[in-house]
Amino acid sequence: MPHIKILALVLALAVVFPALAEEPALNVRPITEASLDGSEPRVVNVTPTGARLSFTTKMPLACTVVFGTTTDYGSIANDPAMGAVATIEHNPALAGLQPDTEYHYRVQGVAADGTVYAGLPSTFRTKPKPSDDALTGLVKAELTVSAVSSNWGGGPINGAWGGSSAIDGSEATAWSSYGDGDNAYIEVTLDGARSVRMLEVWTRTMADGTAQIFEFTVTTDNGETLGPYKLPDANKAYRFPVEVTARKLRLDVVRSSGGNTGLIEFAAYTTAN
Repeated sequence: MPHIKILALVLALAVVFPALAEEPALNVRPITEASLDGSEPRVVNVTPTGARLSFTTKMPLACTVVFGTTTDYGSIANDPAMGAVATIEHNPALAGLQPDTEYHYRVQGVAADGTVYAGLPSTFRTKPKPSDDALTGLVKAELTVSAVSSNWGGGPINGAWGGSSAIDGSEATAWSSYGDGDNAYIEVTLDGARSVRMLEVWTRTMADGTAQIFEFTVTTDNGETLGPYKLPDANKAYRFPVEVTARKLRLDVVRSSGGNTGLIEFAAYTTAN
């Protein structure tokens, strides 16, 4: 009887491959259960073209955030995770955004046991594009990184957390030192002797409050030291008018919250030739 033969084959496969007979249920939990303080991930560092999420979890998670101008999202950002597959410190960056625009986002993470932790759909609004009157008549200098105190994990200058990430013009990347704290420094070389009129500095920070630079100096290759300058927060890049001619600029941390201090962006603006 053909029906009996088919039934026998199905039963035999169920014995040999039990996963075919019963699929385990996917375990999805609220992300607040994984969050160290029981809260939803928060958006920080909101600018006209980018934002960053920051939160700490009780156990290592591999996290992503989906985002877009509608609840269809359409874009995804991975947690850099400082070179690890999973981490408890999460700082995924959302880049390439439009100024003065509302964005929808949702965070999710996967633990080592397969549990999926999902956040609630949320929104934030990017800031309007600011006036650049302060940069009238100035141009952004071409920079290369010539030295750093260290790069996270001992990586190269051009690596994921290397010094070159501080001069790439991207809010989604950052230079992180390897625990240098107040001893961190980064040196950049200009494409010749230039009349520098403005410095732009954006400190990185971590969810636990470490890695943030509060005060720094800048020293030229002529031995002239500028500053110290204070950074009010890690929410954006701050500009500092200067008047100096230099081929090299070295930024030294004077005061910080310790840990993996570093920069999201470091730029110099010069007079047009």
